Amino acid sequence: MEQRKSDREAATGAPEQPLAAATARAAVERADGQPVPAAAANGGAAAGGDEKDAADFLKKKAAMTGRAGGAYIPPFRLARMMAEIDDKNSTAAQKLSWEALRKSLNGLINKVNAPNIKELLPELFQENLLRGRGLFCQAIMKAQLASPTFSPLYAALVSVVNTKFLELGELLLHRVIAQFKRAYKRNDKPITIAAAKFLAHLINQGVVHEVLALEMLILLLENPSDDSVEMAVDFCKEVGAYLQDVAPAGLHSVFERFRAILHEGAIDKRCQYMIEGLFAVRKAGFAASGYPAVKPELDLVEDEDQITHEMSLDDKHDPQAVLNVFREDPEYELHEQQYKAIVKEVLGDDEEEEEAGGEHASNDGSEEEEPDEEQQQQDIEDATGTDVVNLRRTIYLTIMSSLDFEEAGHKLMKIQLAPGQEGEIPIMIIECCSQEKTFVRYYALLGARFCHIKKEFQATFEDCFAKQYAIIHRLETNKLRNVAKLFAHLLASDAISWGVLGCIRLTEDDTTSSSRIFIKYLFQELSEYLGVVKLNERLAEPSLQQYFTGIFPTDTMANMRFSINFFTSIGLGGITDRQRELYKQYRPGSVAEREREGERERARSLFVSRYGEACSWVLCF
Repeated sequence: MEQRKSDREAATGAPEQPLAAATARAAVERADGQPVPAAAANGGAAAGGDEKDAADFLKKKAAMTGRAGGAYIPPFRLARMMAEIDDKNSTAAQKLSWEALRKSLNGLINKVNAPNIKELLPELFQENLLRGRGLFCQAIMKAQLASPTFSPLYAALVSVVNTKFLELGELLLHRVIAQFKRAYKRNDKPITIAAAKFLAHLINQGVVHEVLALEMLILLLENPSDDSVEMAVDFCKEVGAYLQDVAPAGLHSVFERFRAILHEGAIDKRCQYMIEGLFAVRKAGFAASGYPAVKPELDLVEDEDQITHEMSLDDKHDPQAVLNVFREDPEYELHEQQYKAIVKEVLGDDEEEEEAGGEHASNDGSEEEEPDEEQQQQDIEDATGTDVVNLRRTIYLTIMSSLDFEEAGHKLMKIQLAPGQEGEIPIMIIECCSQEKTFVRYYALLGARFCHIKKEFQATFEDCFAKQYAIIHRLETNKLRNVAKLFAHLLASDAISWGVLGCIRLTEDDTTSSSRIFIKYLFQELSEYLGVVKLNERLAEPSLQQYFTGIFPTDTMANMRFSINFFTSIGLGGITDRQRELYKQYRPGSVAEREREGERERARSLFVSRYGEACSWVLCF
């Protein structure tokens, strides 16, 4: 060891200094840029004192410059250093505040996540983002590169900041695009993938125009290789849902290029399978396959509030790296005051609401009646019917997405209905049934289930029967048939009362062609469910006769004949036996009645002589 030490001294021409003294001397030279004093360069007995002086100088230099040279300065000590400086506009104070700004931005960005992003945004705006825009972009790009899976989160954060400070959004886009181009030229696959994913979600958030996405896809697929095709597939999955909405023609051309690459077969089998998977994702829907443009919890900015930057890969992108380092600001305090005014304007509404809430809480003890009055005034009633529309949409989607009526009934019973909204479920069941091309028994079974569950639903279906019959002339034949068969099933299963038939009056003057078709399908369906014998027994029940006087009228011979001929023409003449007997026993009681009957008989005879006996019942219409 002594021999090696003497050899080094002979080679350098000077005795070897202790390692600590040499390190301190080098550090002092780097910090000051001035020659080291001779006393610090000498070895021997004075080395211990020089080391102590150098260490003290390094500590002072670290406090002044914010660069600790590897030493950690606790936050409380850094705050104490800033408090000891009287002149806040001095270089030392600006350096310390710059260091605090850098640490604060790094901390906020590192702890942001989807649940707390809304709470962290006010804290982020409290920092001077205009002064530290370079630090902000550097921190968020570093965090995104370390965790590319959180790219949607960082893109949502940037989208909010971009609405308030355009400079930050523009600077970040320049840096990310420059990073993508540089990594692509260097064939640095991890950085290229991370930058492309970040740009994809910035496009989804509307921070940058969608033309950039098409340019990136053209660049990746112009000279396809295994890596470029793989990156293009991943990028297209991320941005495909957004392009499908805003630029479907451009997305179609991209997929045509993918199809051409697949047919050429020049790439690896694994990449070919990835392209086939991309086509499957497109067919099933990007959002349904797990690739939505923006997740609901990250949709923080309205479309009309977002400001979109138009940038291209061919533009010159200056990253402005000089913004990452400290520069002295001669008007530091003025700029700080200006930024505070901007932040107050941005966050002023929230502060005013908090102050108003505090004043309201302080007056609760003295005035007890005022809060109740104000609360009554604040209750807003939605007269636009938006809640009803949303409820009907939910009911419709639940009915259409269920496999059978039992599953649909179970899901519909879980829907929270406000008082008075119970009638929306029967209304939507009838509406969905009427929209089908042919009658689907699924809706009849679902309606019967609800009628047996609660009397409120049964009463609603009975009311709907009367309302549907009143407006039956507005329905098309297909809808009319479906509605008639639905109510026929409810009547046959005793889900609703037969008393609903009391609203029907089967006469020449009280019916139209639509109402007669409705009655025809209704009774034909009842005969199929019950049979003519059981149907006749049900119609003969004494307790229900008061409701059937309109269907089987007995007031005049003309009305009786009209009803008998109608049911005979639809193949249900067996249910009119009682009417036929009454018709035979009927005798007109007045001369006017006999005259009218004579005229009808003469008209009938004339019609039969021309068109035949089979068409004689048409006279009743």
